Amino acid sequence: MWSELTKAIAHINLPADWLGIRVVKDTSAHHSVRDGLPQRNGKSVTTGAMLEVMVDGCIGYAATNSLQLTSLQNAAKKAYQQALTAKQWWIHPFQARSERPKVVGEYVSPFVEPLNSLSAGEINHLLVRICQSLKVSEQIVKTTAGANTGERETWFVSSNGSEVYQKFLFLSTHYGAIAQDGAIVQQRTNNGWEANYFQGGMELLQPENLWQRVQRIGEEAVELLTAEECPTTRTNLVLAPDQMMLQIHESVGHPLELDRILGDERNYAGGSFVNKSDFGVLVYGSPLMNITFDPTVPGESASYGYDDTGAVATREYLIKEGLLLRGLGSLESQKRAGVPGVACARACSWNRPAIDRMANLNLEPGKASFEEIIADIEHGVYMESNRSWSIDDRRYKFQFGCEYAKLIENGKLTKTLRNPNYRATTPEFWHSLTKVGNSSTWEMYGTPYCGKGEPNQAIWVGHGSPVCQFANVEVFGGGA
Repeated sequence: MWSELTKAIAHINLPADWLGIRVVKDTSAHHSVRDGLPQRNGKSVTTGAMLEVMVDGCIGYAATNSLQLTSLQNAAKKAYQQALTAKQWWIHPFQARSERPKVVGEYVSPFVEPLNSLSAGEINHLLVRICQSLKVSEQIVKTTAGANTGERETWFVSSNGSEVYQKFLFLSTHYGAIAQDGAIVQQRTNNGWEANYFQGGMELLQPENLWQRVQRIGEEAVELLTAEECPTTRTNLVLAPDQMMLQIHESVGHPLELDRILGDERNYAGGSFVNKSDFGVLVYGSPLMNITFDPTVPGESASYGYDDTGAVATREYLIKEGLLLRGLGSLESQKRAGVPGVACARACSWNRPAIDRMANLNLEPGKASFEEIIADIEHGVYMESNRSWSIDDRRYKFQFGCEYAKLIENGKLTKTLRNPNYRATTPEFWHSLTKVGNSSTWEMYGTPYCGKGEPNQAIWVGHGSPVCQFANVEVFGGGA
């Protein structure tokens, strides 16, 4: 691949300031089973290239699904013309030296067992068995299980000498059960819908506690049928890491994206309550709030060595001891906004330009054990696994629902609660953070379905968090 791409760079003769070629090869397989019956077994492979050309401070893009030299040359010419045309609506002048620096390196996902070490039949057999094990009662009326694998290879070369190769291996699993008793219907899944999305090999398909977890999910679905409704009150709220994943994603990740703050995403994904002048000044949450952008965590779904423009990925604090420090912005957005950012220019495929995206966004552990977090709570609610979410286009007001909850009374988990929900505003909520769990409570999750951009790009993100306690939060019952 390298020889073809370096040859293309040498043979594309355009009066451009900078030229980049990013080739992406994606291979994915999908398996799903419902009520013990296979529903889907499919595999897809796509390959293509994105050409970027910088001319007089403007950047143009064009993609092609052919890696032939003539196709790459034609795409480069289209990108060049697009950049020239864009000069009429010039927003900010870019420079190859700062926005597209030379970089050379590689990154490969860690794994133990190759993704092809199990056949489709063997994977289906496991998923059928999971569905059978979820049906712990006749009150279980639906069971589902699925597994998806993905392999992505990217090659990035540029006219100023960049050469970056990255290979990502992904595996996601999901399973759940729906229980019914008359008009009462309850769902329980493994950490919410498709939250178990990681980098690695087939070793991730069967964790050590798989069958105990499957049994528990089935039993909890039935348990929820006779559980009390979540009370409507203001109280102490304790969130499990699988719900903190969504909380971080929606109320920290999206509002800190610099392209949203600059107004680029306002038409589709919305804006942000955060302003450019807030960085280095705004107290986003309590002193216990420490949020890192960290593409270096082994196995987390959005780990990488370089973003899709070649910027080197490093671990950075976005929020430290409650103070907002950095935005989720690429080299381009950093230059435009005058705000420090991170290496987060990412594209979902070869036919999309890279834009500001979350990667691994993690809440760093504190010092409390789970027992210490709930020990001093006279009354509160503990919630797990997201079921529903709603947040306004400024990422300010939100309302989230969970699948499963427990009442906390005098420092102990007591009754099971169904239909738990909570609502708040982003600053109010994060300022109410009163305890952060230690590393023994920290867990990481991921999703391939973060949507943004026009045309839309669904991309993978990762979030890690410990168990957290929040004070004086409005909780309430009711179906999603």
